[in-house]
Amino acid sequence: MKKLMKKDSVQSLIASLLCVLMGVFLGYVVLLCINPRGASDAIIAVLKNFMTYSKTRLRLKNFGGTLVKTAPLLMCALSVLFAYKAGLFNIGAAGQYCIGICACLYAALAWGWSWLPCMLFAMLCAAAWGALPGILMAYCNVNVVISGIMLNWIGLYLTNVILSGVKESTSPYTYHITSNAPQALLPTLGLDRLFADNAKVTLAIPLAILMAVLVSVVLEKTRFGYELRATGSNKNAAKYCGMAEKRNIVLTLVIAGALAGMGAAMLYLTDFEQWQCTTSSVPGMGFSGIAATFLGGLSPIGSILSSYFIQHITSGGAYVDKTMYCSQISDLISSLIIYLCGFVLFIKTGINKRIDKAEEKAAKKALETGKGGKTE
Repeated sequence: MKKLMKKDSVQSLIASLLCVLMGVFLGYVVLLCINPRGASDAIIAVLKNFMTYSKTRLRLKNFGGTLVKTAPLLMCALSVLFAYKAGLFNIGAAGQYCIGICACLYAALAWGWSWLPCMLFAMLCAAAWGALPGILMAYCNVNVVISGIMLNWIGLYLTNVILSGVKESTSPYTYHITSNAPQALLPTLGLDRLFADNAKVTLAIPLAILMAVLVSVVLEKTRFGYELRATGSNKNAAKYCGMAEKRNIVLTLVIAGALAGMGAAMLYLTDFEQWQCTTSSVPGMGFSGIAATFLGGLSPIGSILSSYFIQHITSGGAYVDKTMYCSQISDLISSLIIYLCGFVLFIKTGINKRIDKAEEKAAKKALETGKGGKTE
């Protein structure tokens, strides 16, 4: 049992579960404060999500809808995680996600490209956008967080301006891909039939999981991944060892940007959502990716589960009784969990301290027993 508890993956899992439980509990307390009559039903509705429906077909269809939004969230989580493993905090993932949206939608609606070139173009543009804070940090020593936040807003307004050329004349929303650029829709590969003919369930879901596995292999099993992690741990030491630390910083954020851009294409090339050209706030997907990364214990595989959980409770907010609470109550619970994610390392430290104390006691007891035996 002690050997099992010493494993970092087990500690991360325990810490993440504790954060989730505390977040849900605090959310329930808030619901009690707002309206105690419906607090229990509301928290159950958020947690049940699509399970609220009694018919299997409706459950499957809405489960598919949750998975559709989990795919881009997972990609944003991988974007943040990849940069973090290299010692960089990619808070600019939201801006890179915006640029990905802009690129894939414009390529589809204005140029008539098919889904694969649209996705690759989204990755390329988002990668270039991610390179900007990398270059500024590597060659001008500009803090990546400051430049990332500024580029988020520049990316948002740039997206609004460019996509105004492919929006509906009577509304601020871009054209529907289904009716205006069906060639750009992601293929379903038959997955839609598994989820009650939900045409929005596409290749994006297995592709996002495949990317999580690929990121894990690159970071943990390759020389390139080792160099990135070494640069993140100590830039000067990496330079002394002959590693191109500046190149690694830029390359890390290029890859992180490409992952975020790919996530944008995974959602918008399903026609699940239309972009609103009057949007005045940066999409929350990039910031939710930060939460998914830390809740997943900074593991690509863990991020799959945490991304699904965050999207599950976010979608569950739609089933809350609107006469008592607003649908944003699920966002509140998500925010509480996000806040508590900051305590994951604290909880892991506490677990390690308890293990060390237990081992120290056992060692002292064994030593005293040994001394007692010699005296006799």
